[in-house]
Amino acid sequence: MKSSTLLLAAVLAAAAFPATAQVSVNINVGGDVVRRAPPPPRHERMPGLRAGHVWVPGHWQWNGRDYLWMRGHYQAARPDYAYAPGAWVRVDDGWRWREGDWRRAERRAERRHDRHDRHDDRHHCPPGQAKKGNC
Repeated sequence: MKSSTLLLAAVLAAAAFPATAQVSVNINVGGDVVRRAPPPPRHERMPGLRAGHVWVPGHWQWNGRDYLWMRGHYQAARPDYAYAPGAWVRVDDGWRWREGDWRRAERRAERRHDRHDRHDDRHHCPPGQAKKGNC
């Protein structure tokens, strides 16, 4: 009985103190900016062409303490898209990695058509005629 009373007293004493919790939030604004410039890119020999794939060149990757070389690799091609490789970009307070991305590719026929439209004689105004309101 004495031990149960002692246990009850200990539980009540502990309950009387407010519970405290420590929360730590670390927000690192601009944490992807590296203060040290990346080394020059390494020359990699691209392996033979692979049908339906594009070559993604190797690049330096920052691991928090130093740069590590990430080797180039093939990636499956996407129809109507062209791959724009990633690059280290200079920013005010250091360097930031811009990931490679797929961009919509212009089709050659559309480019020819647009070029033809821009130089079409029907849309050309002779010199001096626009000011006179003739075009």
